[in-house]
Amino acid sequence: MAALASQPLVLAGEGWGDYGLVDSGHGRKLERYGPYRFIRPEAQALWSPRLTDWRAHGEFVPGADEDGGGRWLFGRDMADGALPQAVPRDGWPLRWPQTGGDAVRFTANCTPFRHLGFFPDMAPVWGWMGELLAGRNDASTLNLFGYTGVGTLALSHFGPVTHVDASKKSVAQARANAALSGVESRPVRWMIDDAAKFTAREVRRGKRYDGIILDPPKFGRGPEGEVWRLEEHLPGLVANCRQLLDADSRFLFLTVYAVRMSSLALAGLLAELFADLPGTVEHGELAVREDADGVDGARRLLPTAIFARWRNG
Repeated sequence: MAALASQPLVLAGEGWGDYGLVDSGHGRKLERYGPYRFIRPEAQALWSPRLTDWRAHGEFVPGADEDGGGRWLFGRDMADGALPQAVPRDGWPLRWPQTGGDAVRFTANCTPFRHLGFFPDMAPVWGWMGELLAGRNDASTLNLFGYTGVGTLALSHFGPVTHVDASKKSVAQARANAALSGVESRPVRWMIDDAAKFTAREVRRGKRYDGIILDPPKFGRGPEGEVWRLEEHLPGLVANCRQLLDADSRFLFLTVYAVRMSSLALAGLLAELFADLPGTVEHGELAVREDADGVDGARRLLPTAIFARWRNG
């Protein structure tokens, strides 16, 4: 029976050569993506910035609505001043130095949805999955809402991966990232599909996986107009994911962004569904640690999402 850990965890992502959280505060964050620096809104940065120099190559200014609207500013339109180097319109290559495997390479770019082509706070999650699959080359894993495929490419080091996303553009970018990493020949199924419908079909087919990662949005639409609402549809999706795992499987990792929900609620859902399997259900927050020390010698943590996970081993 999977045991529920009562104390929350914090999975803190550290900067690396091609990414870092430079500073944060007053509802914004300053990050480096390779040779470029960007300012983006961050509601959870309630404190004051530590640095006075917030010049960047680009800044995302949110719109008046709550649906992620807004626009990128470059050059003299930026309030804090712009750095001179122009940001490539077609993106630029970055790498994540996967421990125990080949580096994952991917393209970063300024998307209309304020993101830059990957989620750096997921780096400790990718590392954790790699630890559970260490020594394997036959592990079958599933990446739901796989976006541009950085997590998929990390998992592909350990065996075949099924990558599912409703966005044709995101799947195309994921495949391009696989080519950029030199791993386009690895056994990855690239699926443009509604995650909930795909998972239900896999259950009917009697499929199983060694691990599942899912990163559902608060609201979304499938390729045929299917409507996704997190609070309404998440329990059914996770229940189907549970049917794709067994006592020999290693993990399920669920992340949730921008919702009024506790990680303990996610853990309660997993604890109920995984009660008949061995292992442990844990929960907590994802965060990114700032690059620089403060005056007290500590590096602040910026929270980004909540998570719940089941691990077996």
